[in-house]
Amino acid sequence: MIIQLETTIQQKELEIIQQTLDELNITYYPVKTQLGNYRICTPQQEFDIRKIGHLSGIRDVHRVSGKHKMVSHRWKVDRSIIQVDEELVIGGDEFTFMAGPCSIESEEQIENTIACLKENNVKIMRGGVFKPRTSPYSFMGLGMEGLKMFYKACSENGIRIITEVMEPNQIEAMHDYVDIFQVGARNSQNFNLLEALGNVDKPILLKRGISGTIDELLFSAEYVFKNGNEKLILCERGIRTFETAYRNTLDLNAVSILKEKSHLPVIVDPSHGIGIRKHVYAMSLAGAAVGADGLIIEIHKTPSKAATDAQQTIGFEDFAKLVSKVRQLKTVIA
Repeated sequence: MIIQLETTIQQKELEIIQQTLDELNITYYPVKTQLGNYRICTPQQEFDIRKIGHLSGIRDVHRVSGKHKMVSHRWKVDRSIIQVDEELVIGGDEFTFMAGPCSIESEEQIENTIACLKENNVKIMRGGVFKPRTSPYSFMGLGMEGLKMFYKACSENGIRIITEVMEPNQIEAMHDYVDIFQVGARNSQNFNLLEALGNVDKPILLKRGISGTIDELLFSAEYVFKNGNEKLILCERGIRTFETAYRNTLDLNAVSILKEKSHLPVIVDPSHGIGIRKHVYAMSLAGAAVGADGLIIEIHKTPSKAATDAQQTIGFEDFAKLVSKVRQLKTVIA
């Protein structure tokens, strides 16, 4: 059960509500976000909801069965729309492209990518500055200096930034240089990081774990929401299966299931989803066709020379064709 409190609730009203819950032996958790003030309740037995609903200071009471509460479609029927800035939103009727290199490598690379994005009317650039790598000898990004260079170039051109944060102690330093924090697959169940991002008033894109279930992804989102941040975006990026013909298995079933279970926007990552450059185009179309709210794609001026993930990165010309075709598709199936 979710109790949504009035924004103007008085302390005396709050005390009466909490006293009533105690008398009914209902365990509750206070949750205050950018958009609302709630009490998440876990009753141990059935009770008459009218004993709660009539109390002053309560805006609404929602019965929410199932394991996920705040991210559940059973609570919030209307789909969430994530406001990135005054003009840019993710979700609703908008289809969002996020594109850029796996890793930020140089100022020239950033400028080339920005030019490509602007030519294709794409407003969000992805790029890693802290790169978790399987091999400890691989390129791991340019760190904070790279992020500041990234931010400066993008802000001068009206482009928003999404980049990965790996540890709670990075958040404060990164905060002023990031528009959307990305939680990568390896950190999908890093609960210390998720709780810390609950204290941030910026959108969070949460990727599904390498072998994570849909329920586990939703629980990870619940961690962020419960700690105060409603600005959540889910990302299907492929999962590890027995198949070895491609990097991951892009689970497009997950898009429909996530949108049934949750009110949050769902983004598809076809680059990691299949991991093979020539198939990214087809998987992008498939992701758009099944109802994703957007795509996050790895692009590079010379893909074969990309410092990381070269095998799945597409060139600027191919990206332009992909954007055009996806937009045509969305017009047809709208």
